[in-house]
Amino acid sequence: MDVPLTIGEFSKMTYLGVKALRHYHEIGLLEPAAVDPASGYRLYSAAQVPTAQAIRRFRDLDMPLDAIGAVLAAPDEASRNEAIVAHLRRMQGQLARTQATVASLQALLEDAHRPAAVELRTLAATPALAIAEVVGFDDCSAWLDAALAELHELVEVHELVKGRELTRAGPDGALYPEELFQRGSGRVVAFVPLARPATASGRAGARELGAGRVAVMVHTGPFADLDQTYGALGTVVAERGIGAAGPIREHYLEDGRTEVCWPVVAADEEEPGVPPR
Repeated sequence: MDVPLTIGEFSKMTYLGVKALRHYHEIGLLEPAAVDPASGYRLYSAAQVPTAQAIRRFRDLDMPLDAIGAVLAAPDEASRNEAIVAHLRRMQGQLARTQATVASLQALLEDAHRPAAVELRTLAATPALAIAEVVGFDDCSAWLDAALAELHELVEVHELVKGRELTRAGPDGALYPEELFQRGSGRVVAFVPLARPATASGRAGARELGAGRVAVMVHTGPFADLDQTYGALGTVVAERGIGAAGPIREHYLEDGRTEVCWPVVAADEEEPGVPPR
């Protein structure tokens, strides 16, 4: 015999609070077996206990309520399992991101007082094949990967060359304007340096990378920790009062390291503590 259970009794049997049970009823996730028409009291069935306990476990896994609803409404076991596995994959991804963030914070604390290796360098004007577009700050990484892949293909097949072969003359790179950091978007330039100028058309264009004086620091480690190198390099530049207007330039070395080039003023004498090159 299935005895009606009050919401309080059902709460004790399932470890779900009364407030949560009322909310689940309101959103249609777990409706009572019946509602007393006179009092409005919710009445549950013992047969609903396993479902309620499953909901609590899904919530312990931080599964969103709409995802739990999809699991409960699955037409068959395969569909239900697919929904559960999809959430477990999301959790694994979140765990990996959390572990990476923890490792990054530990490295940040360990390196907090480590002296930064900075050099001053003069960059010569260099011809390049480039793609420039206005990009949002959070979209830079994906955009850069796609832009560099497109440039690599053009260099390899020489589709846009008129009588000359495209020859790479250094590592790939990118220019990041000041407004990208200040306003959240800006005209980012992805480039491949060339040994000689090339004629190009379409989205990719010929460009000359301007000459200039920069302070350089090499970033090693995860790309997600690049902000630490920016912070360390920017601190050195600020403390020496040698910062200049202009875009930050990055060079992506073949061994996975990234050179961060910060524009600085030209000086007749090198700043103390910063080796020239």
